[in-house]
Amino acid sequence: MDQALFTANNVWMLVSTVLVFVMHLGFSALEAGFVQKKNTVNILFKNAMIISIGLLTYFIVGFNLMYPGVNEGGFFGFGGFGLSMPEGDAGAIAYADGSYTYYTDFIFQGMFAATAATIVSGAVAERIKLNAFLIFATLFVAISYPITGMWKWGAGWLDAAGFYDFAGSTLVHAVGGWGALAAVLLLGARRGKYQKNGGIKPIPGHSMPLAAIGVFLLWFGWFGFNGGSVLSADPVAVSLVFVTTSLAASAGAVGAFFLSYFLFKSHDLSMVLNGILGGLVGITAGADLMSPMEAIMIGGIAGLIIPVSVVFFDRIKIDDPVGATSVHLMCGLWGTLAVGIFGAKAGLGQLWIQLYGTLAVGAFTFAFAFGLMFLLKKTIGIRVSEEEEERGLDVAEHDMEAYEAGTVTEPAYQLMD
Repeated sequence: MDQALFTANNVWMLVSTVLVFVMHLGFSALEAGFVQKKNTVNILFKNAMIISIGLLTYFIVGFNLMYPGVNEGGFFGFGGFGLSMPEGDAGAIAYADGSYTYYTDFIFQGMFAATAATIVSGAVAERIKLNAFLIFATLFVAISYPITGMWKWGAGWLDAAGFYDFAGSTLVHAVGGWGALAAVLLLGARRGKYQKNGGIKPIPGHSMPLAAIGVFLLWFGWFGFNGGSVLSADPVAVSLVFVTTSLAASAGAVGAFFLSYFLFKSHDLSMVLNGILGGLVGITAGADLMSPMEAIMIGGIAGLIIPVSVVFFDRIKIDDPVGATSVHLMCGLWGTLAVGIFGAKAGLGQLWIQLYGTLAVGAFTFAFAFGLMFLLKKTIGIRVSEEEEERGLDVAEHDMEAYEAGTVTEPAYQLMD
């Protein structure tokens, strides 16, 4: 293996790792902007803990659950606790066919793992008990995420069946979305969100500038999320993924813009921001397979999904303050199926594999998340009291506030998140 090429590949993977890490700042800002000011500290606290818990649990058990090195074509495997680096430079270079080291692989994959729990964080915001959420996040990242990840990325049964998910439309985003859906169903809506007369009361976030900053940070980090998933510094492959990723995000924004204006007769920033994210999630499964025009179509359809999905979840009284189920679950499903419709692998056979693959991952993830959250509900409880919800979780859970009294006012207008 050429040492210069090995070094270039490894450096690009580490740069991509840093970019994915920045996405956690993006999630923090986005979620903080979309919640009420009285819950800002709480959402930031959860995001700070998620990345920390995610890396530690991924080190202890997650990495070797996801990449056990055994049971190729199987459903489960475990390679032991902790990390076991091949000894010496020769072992390091031999790892991953000389593209990057064992340690690089761990830290890159670890950043992905924490993302799944971050998706759940926004959906359950403003009414979940902090300790219940932290227990849920720990077990979700340590056990559920790596098991389904192994099915494809760890040479498991879905990989053997031909299922394709380049960077995680299903294995990261839909997994987080299924977990969010299970948690929200057991948690219930925020107080006052759904009226007894059938009306829906929007609960606007306190800072659209913060939410917008979060989305742009996520878009920025997605260059590492998708670009790093090439797993080398191949100039043609990486540059193609950069192009398809950005075009899909742009088309997602435009699609959400037009449809939300048609439906609501307003230029809703929250819809456009989630449209960008929907486009990014949608292209993630096949970013390396698509032409630029195909990426635009995938992203545009994802953008159209956003307002329709938000309205649908509201109508069935599933309260999601940040739109995580719409962005990550619905667009994750769409992006996975799109691999069988567009690009190099398009065909009915591939579409069928994509369908049963994403449904299998969804069934396991939903069952695990629902069972875990149900157990927490019956033991320590998962929802704060009405009084604590009214006061805000910043004071109730943390005894502090994000802003000095009077420095932030709630917007006079109403937005649908």
